[in-house]
Amino acid sequence: MNQQPTPDSNPAGPPQRPEDIPQQQPPVPEPVAYDSQGRPLYAHPPVQQVHQVVQQVRPLDPPSQEIPEAIRKKHEDSKQKYPHLNLSEGEFVIKAMRRHPIGLFFPLFIGVLLLTIAISAYLSFDSIAVNLGLQGDLADPAGLLMPLILFCALVGVGMFIIYYVYVSNRFFLTNESVIQEIQHGLFSRHEQTVSLSNIEDASYRQTNVIQHLFNYGSIRLSTEGDETTYRFTYVANPHDHISVLNNAVEAFKLGRPVGQDGDD
Repeated sequence: MNQQPTPDSNPAGPPQRPEDIPQQQPPVPEPVAYDSQGRPLYAHPPVQQVHQVVQQVRPLDPPSQEIPEAIRKKHEDSKQKYPHLNLSEGEFVIKAMRRHPIGLFFPLFIGVLLLTIAISAYLSFDSIAVNLGLQGDLADPAGLLMPLILFCALVGVGMFIIYYVYVSNRFFLTNESVIQEIQHGLFSRHEQTVSLSNIEDASYRQTNVIQHLFNYGSIRLSTEGDETTYRFTYVANPHDHISVLNNAVEAFKLGRPVGQDGDD
């Protein structure tokens, strides 16, 4: 007697699992035309995959680095001694380089010479008037007193401006950077700051006998990348300053502590 298959029976074998069923691949679109360079053109361009950008939020209060007490004390001393400098936390001045006084010799000498000539001419005006044959009011030195005072005042103000501009040009070496204060005029001033990590070369130059005799010269710094050059002229004892500067740059780039007692 033949047995009839029941509805639950599967003559083809056990049921297939979903992962065993072959997936149908999406049809590859055929190009409808080609451009002048042989690239295919589609009726519907393929969907481009969008890359997801993950933004990482920085903490509002990043952890501060612990500064040793000795460094903090040097920083506070430098802030008190040089309040006009914008020093970062833990930054202190190693050396403050000023210009040699010889740079003031020529302009101040001219000013003193003009004052001497004007006062001598006023004191000996009677003899000058006789030699020139001046008479009457022209021979009276009282009429020259106010012009003499005004002339001396102008020369004195000019000498002060020259002195102020000259001594206001300063060069500071810190444990992190080099700061140069440049005074162009009485009200024209700007500041340049270069990190020690950006200094590629530091050198000094003495070009004549007078510079060697009075021990002054110019300092030159060149930076990496933009090839900017910084110069500071009339520096007293430039050899010692460059030695300290090069040691500071090397220590900073190698990660060693940069900290020496500064001199004015």
